[in-house]
Amino acid sequence: MSRVLVISTSLRGGSFSEKLATSFAEGAREAGHDVEFVSLKGKKIQFCKGCVMCQNTKRCIINDSATAIVEKIRTSDIVVWATPVYYYSMSGQMKVLIDRCNPIYVSDYSIKDVYLLVTCADESETAIEGTLKGVQGWVDCLPGTRIAGTLCATGLPVDKRIEDTGFLEKAYGMGKSI
Repeated sequence: MSRVLVISTSLRGGSFSEKLATSFAEGAREAGHDVEFVSLKGKKIQFCKGCVMCQNTKRCIINDSATAIVEKIRTSDIVVWATPVYYYSMSGQMKVLIDRCNPIYVSDYSIKDVYLLVTCADESETAIEGTLKGVQGWVDCLPGTRIAGTLCATGLPVDKRIEDTGFLEKAYGMGKSI
């Protein structure tokens, strides 16, 4: 059993990426994992100031919603990011939260695997490259962590509890819905 944190970064209620995240969380729960679901809707997350105080204190000096979420990320075995693609990259709120994850780099963390759930209207093979590069950059700063799977859906996700969450064992490609 793994500690799984699913983070829905869309601010629009009922969005495709939120539905994808919810299905993943339910499937992981049904597979016996300890799952926590976090939505960024309604959260107050300020921009990183670049002060690097967190490198000494292992905690951000900004006290907002990101503080608790970053701690949940740090103590999870598996982190699942769910995002819509905006202008060929991740949502802005996801990027801001990733920037606020700096305290994790200098502390003990549990993260081993990262999964990326992406929804986008563009069916081209390159539509999610910016999102993948952004998440890969974050993962590269966390030795021992890897992107273990990516799912991109271009239509309303139809689920099957994300293949009963054996964590994306099947390869899903562009243009596919689950």
